[in-house]
Parts: sequence; C-alpha cells; structure tokens
Amino acid sequence: MPKLGLSTKLWYGLGQGAEGIKNAAFTVLLFFFYSQVLGLSGVLTGIALFIALAFDAITDPLAGSISDSLKHRWGRRHPFMYASALPLGITFALVFSPPQGLGETGLFVWLTVFTVLTRGAMTLYHVPHLALGAELTDDYGERTIVVAYRTFFQLFAAALLFLITGEVFFRATAEFENGQMNPAAYPQIGIVFGAAMLVTILVSALGTHSRIPFLRKPPENSEPFTLRRPAREVREALENTSFRAFFSCLVLFYVARGTSLALGTHMGTYFWGLDGRQVMLVPLCGLSGILISTPIWAYLSRFIEKKPMFMLGITGFSALTLLLPLLKIWGWFPPLESDAYLPTLFAIVFLAAFAGGAPTVVAGSMLADIADEHELERGRRQEGVFFGALSLAGKAASGLGSAFAGFVITLISFPLQAEPGTVAEPTVNALGYAAGPGVALLAAAGISLMARYSLDRARHAEIQKALRAQREGTASAPCARTA
Repeated sequence: MPKLGLSTKLWYGLGQGAEGIKNAAFTVLLFFFYSQVLGLSGVLTGIALFIALAFDAITDPLAGSISDSLKHRWGRRHPFMYASALPLGITFALVFSPPQGLGETGLFVWLTVFTVLTRGAMTLYHVPHLALGAELTDDYGERTIVVAYRTFFQLFAAALLFLITGEVFFRATAEFENGQMNPAAYPQIGIVFGAAMLVTILVSALGTHSRIPFLRKPPENSEPFTLRRPAREVREALENTSFRAFFSCLVLFYVARGTSLALGTHMGTYFWGLDGRQVMLVPLCGLSGILISTPIWAYLSRFIEKKPMFMLGITGFSALTLLLPLLKIWGWFPPLESDAYLPTLFAIVFLAAFAGGAPTVVAGSMLADIADEHELERGRRQEGVFFGALSLAGKAASGLGSAFAGFVITLISFPLQAEPGTVAEPTVNALGYAAGPGVALLAAAGISLMARYSLDRARHAEIQKALRAQREGTASAPCARTA
C-alpha cells in the first residue's frame, strides 16, 4: 500500500465535519428547540430522539455488514458516501423546520420521522467513512494520526456551528432578548448547515477516491448478504473481550457527555444566566478544549499506551464535570456580576473537555486494533461492523443523552417555554445536580469495565506479524488467542 500522504489525511478527516455538524446540532440545539422553544414535553422529546437511536441500533451494524461485503468498482465504502450526501442535507434541514400550527402530537411525529431519516442518512455515510479510516493504513501509530485528523475536523465543524449560531442566528432582537428562544432562528440553522454537510461529504469522498485501488476488497468467496449475517457478525464481535470492555465503557462515556450537552442550553440559559451568544460560547469552549488537546493526545500516544490514556481522560472529565455546578450551588463560584464569572466558567469547561479529548482521539485507533485481532481469530476483515458500533456509540450520545435529559426535565418539573430568570431556585439547582454529579457518575461508571481490555503495542505487533504471514500465505496464525 502506498504511503499515506498529507492530502489524503486532510480529505479523509474533512469528511468527519458532517458528523460534527449533525452531532453538535442534535445534542445542543435539537432538544432545547423542541422542548423549550416549541413547547413539546421533555418526555415526548426524549422519546422521539430515543426512537431514532433504536432505529440506529438496527441500521448501523446493517450498514457495516453490507459495506464490508460490497463489490463495486468504487470499492466497499465510497458508493455509500456519495449516495448519502443529498438525503442527509435535506432531512437535516427539515428536522429544524416543522410547519407552524402543529400540535403536540404533530410535533412529536415530525421530530421522530425526520430525526430517524437524518440518522439513517448519516449512517449510510458515517459507518463506511469510519471503516475507510481503518483501511487507509495498517500502522499502529499512523492510525492514531488518521483518527486525530478525523477528530480535528469533527470538532472544528462543530465549533463553527456554535460560533455562527451564537453570532448570527441567536442574536438578540426586539422581540427576543435571548436569541436562543427565537423560533425563526432554527430553520435557518437547518438549511445552512444541511448544505454544509452535503458539500463536506462530497469533497471528502472525491478527495479520497484515488485510494480506492489500494483498499482491501471482500474475498471472492465471501458469502452473500442476508439479514441473518449482521446479527451473527455482531454476536461474534461481542465475543471479543476487549471489544466488550471498550464498547461498554465508551457508550457510558458518550451517553454522559451527550446528556451534558443536551442539558447544556438549559444550563446556560437558566442555571448560568447567559444570553444567546454566551450560551453558544460554553460548548465552543468545550470544543476548543478537545480541539487543542487532539494533537497533544495524538503526540502522547506515541509514548503512552492507548488504554491508560483512554481511562485517564474519562477520569479527568468526570471530576471536573462533577465539580463545576457544585461550586455555584455551594456559593464558591464568582458571583454573576463579577468579571471572573465567565472566565471561570469557560476555563473549567475547557479543562473538562481537554481531558475528554483523550478517549475521543484514541477510540477509533483502539477499535481498528480490535478489528485486526478479530481478523486474526475469525479470518475476515469486518471494519464496517466494528465501526458501526463506534458510530452507534457516538449516536447514543445524542439519542440516549437527549432521552435522559427529557426525563430529567420532567422529573424535576422544569417549566416549558419558561422565561429566563423566572424559574424557582430549587428547580434550577436540581438541574445543576443532574448536569454535574449525575453526568459525572455515569461517565465514571465505565472506567472499571476497561480492566478486561487486553490490547497494547506489543500485542498488536504480534497480531500484525501473524496477519502479514496469513496474507502472504507463508504461515498460519500461531499467536491467535481467544479473546
């Protein structure tokens, strides 16, 4: 395989911008838009988003399995990437543009249908795109660099969404002092960023098209696709001990982070007392923390094993997320009128996100290593199935996170369409406890599960050596072991 050039890494990484836009909008804006701006109950909003996640639980492994076995002159991944661009752009715009006059049932149906369609279109693109990243190189360290490019563009795109939304779409008007309460802003967000996703996907697919001849092809004797095959492949994947440990921990971390983001606009508006521009600066600071940490964690991965780096990042994220709202509730935070109020808030958010960048950077690289181990044990390349799981974990951040947020809002009896400054202090504090200690405990719960993850640099070198021998037909796999 030819050496992976900088331009290929850039074009490939750029493609993750579409996922960054969708995730940022779905986790930070969508729940607040439907529950607080349009007045759909928190439970119904959460249920609608959970239904879409349940749909993903079926389509993600299905897309991975179909992509793994596709025989096409454009390879296994690119046909899906090209096909997804237009449907994704259209459905994303529509989910933020419900017709006026819909009642609660109508809003629930509209949100459910177009969230499912948007997620389905994203699955069609994102699972093959993730799997493509594992095929671009076999090198243990280079894979982390590829993931770092992907992570950078995902975060950069999300940061642009927050920046543009805060500065342009959430500007105060005569009618809406807090721009995030303006219902007219959200359809504009859907149209602009739906178009941006369409362009990003097409550019990434075209930019990596030249690598198609060098990518792995499905075996000539591969079995035809059936609906039973994805179920069997998922079962086989779950038999890998390292994958079970990794996936369980990652899902808990992503759901915790997704819950935090889903409650973030509520927290910014009601707990921290921020205006529309400032509300978007909070997740922007978080993304800046991850963005700045990405090359640092990628560099450190040359010297630190992936597993301890993964666990260290989750620990730091959990501790700082736990601390932040408690400081304000206990009276240890600078007062709202203080010049130190916003800098302190932004600094702690930045540091928590900086720590959370570690698992974000190494997750894709760890999964590629697991896919190698699986090939050695099973004799088949199935990046699509494994990266379908990674895609599902990422979507769980917004799906389950928003569902949890919906139940939290209902449980604490948070008033719908409430004007900022009018919600009772005990209710606002209950929101803080949920977004702080509640989220932190959920993220930290997964750390103990990583004890059974067994892959490290030395083991991966053994696996690569055995795989090369298999592919060259010179030996069997003497170091294969049951996970």
